[in-house]
Amino acid sequence: MNKLQFTVFTKPWKLDIPALGKHIAALGFDGVELPVRPGYSVNPDNQTTALPQAAQILGDFGLKIASVAGNIDEPAVAACAQAGVPLIRICVSIGSDETYNEGVVRLRHSFDDALPHLDRHGVTLGIQNHCGRGICHATGLRDLLEPYDPRNVAIVWDAAHNALQGEEPELALDIVWDKLRMVNLKNAYWQRSNGPEAEHAVWHPYWTSGLHGLASWPRVAASLKQRNYDGPICLTAEYTDEPSVDRLIAQDIAFARKLFAQ
Repeated sequence: MNKLQFTVFTKPWKLDIPALGKHIAALGFDGVELPVRPGYSVNPDNQTTALPQAAQILGDFGLKIASVAGNIDEPAVAACAQAGVPLIRICVSIGSDETYNEGVVRLRHSFDDALPHLDRHGVTLGIQNHCGRGICHATGLRDLLEPYDPRNVAIVWDAAHNALQGEEPELALDIVWDKLRMVNLKNAYWQRSNGPEAEHAVWHPYWTSGLHGLASWPRVAASLKQRNYDGPICLTAEYTDEPSVDRLIAQDIAFARKLFAQ
């Protein structure tokens, strides 16, 4: 098995790039997934120059930008190619005003529109499963992306959203395997947000550390090792207890590295 690359989604840290590099390297990661969004050091307005600059600065800290979370228009794709970023991750949803099949048709049209510049610049679009009205199951992801070469449009499999929807991780990985490009590790469980006296129960995900949610990181790690997975593993640093992000992500990267080293 090749050396795995552990990255972290840097959404919780709105720092300038040198400070971000210093902080993430100290936490023990190999790379990052960078949000290219308004309010961040790299954003859609400056990405053409700022993303390649960020890649160089982060590289000085031993960090690679393995993916970004951003747009998929041609300027965004071209900026990724210039910076050596191989993957743009997005989540997609079925609209409240459309059926599932109508949503699939609409989403495929958007992927088709992006295909020419994805192919021209050699960047992959990664579609992540997401609970709720997102494409939440492995079968749904596989069906949505069936027409596409995974060099252009591939799967980002998220263990926590998978577990929230009740899928066995080994079976989910069976389904997505030949289109899998990246794995997200985080964890959550369903928490009731109203009392037993309410007329209808309301539940929401509580985002917790790797040890304590519905997703079995040991089972995920075992299945990926069995398959000789060698792509990025991105810890997404999503916690309901947001002020504790540094403490929790430090615990989670240590836990993840231990699991994959066993």
